[in-house]
Amino acid sequence: MPELPDVLVYCEAIAERVVGHALTKIRLGSPFVLRTYAPPASAFEGKKVTSVERLGKRIVLAFEGDLHLMIAGRFKWGPVAAKLPGRLGLVAFDFDVGTLILTEAGTKKRASLHLVVGRAAVLAMYAGGVELDACTEASFFATLTHENHTLKRSLTDPRIFSGIGNAYSDEILWDAQLSPVKLTSRLTRAESDRLLASARSTLARFTDLLRAAAKKGFPEKVTAFRPEMAVHGRYGLPCPRCGEKVQRIVFATNEHDYCPKCQTDGKLLADRGLSRLLRDDWPKSVEELDEMKAVRR
Repeated sequence: MPELPDVLVYCEAIAERVVGHALTKIRLGSPFVLRTYAPPASAFEGKKVTSVERLGKRIVLAFEGDLHLMIAGRFKWGPVAAKLPGRLGLVAFDFDVGTLILTEAGTKKRASLHLVVGRAAVLAMYAGGVELDACTEASFFATLTHENHTLKRSLTDPRIFSGIGNAYSDEILWDAQLSPVKLTSRLTRAESDRLLASARSTLARFTDLLRAAAKKGFPEKVTAFRPEMAVHGRYGLPCPRCGEKVQRIVFATNEHDYCPKCQTDGKLLADRGLSRLLRDDWPKSVEELDEMKAVRR
């Protein structure tokens, strides 16, 4: 799912196009995407958009009559009454100035649409995570250490922090030079302050990059893998800070990328699947891993 920088830029691009304009029709291309049954989609037709905002990883379009449309996913902008793009097109929101299209390329069905009445109904769906630009160093540390989790889990839990996902958490932890599996109970206040500074600067930098690209048109190329990233999606490539090979650990469908030299004192983190297979033979360093690969060739 798009994360904070992408969602912010989406909000700006959508607001620029639809605020003050009436929604003429909602066209559902896939029934699973609509997660509510009341009010009906027809209640929004003819109503003008009054604002667009981010709520976690969701985008909220507010309409006249205290109606709210909450969307999570990726978007395209097309001409008036644009056709839904095959299997990727989930919903089309028709305006007199163009069509906003919700899409999903994968099979996980994470995209969603909620239609609700009233601000209270919107807030009821908020996971409650802290916004990084609204916390102090002290409150960030308190939030981070309230429960004992790995830094990776804490950063990506929407109940703890708002809008951060798998991709940008990798970049934040790399920038802060902290291990993704370091437990929050072992985090010092100095490390916490460094992590907050890295989180803010990393998210701001990518927001600025995406914002600059969006000046050329609607931001349709939203992806978790960007050439400006230091470690995420760069397994086996050199770390831009030290030159060491980027490594990864895989849990379920998520890949966590990190630099062992910058973040884990040269130690390889155990991949759950491979560590079960290799057990005591699991390499402890990049050098041991390279030697193992050389022997197997």
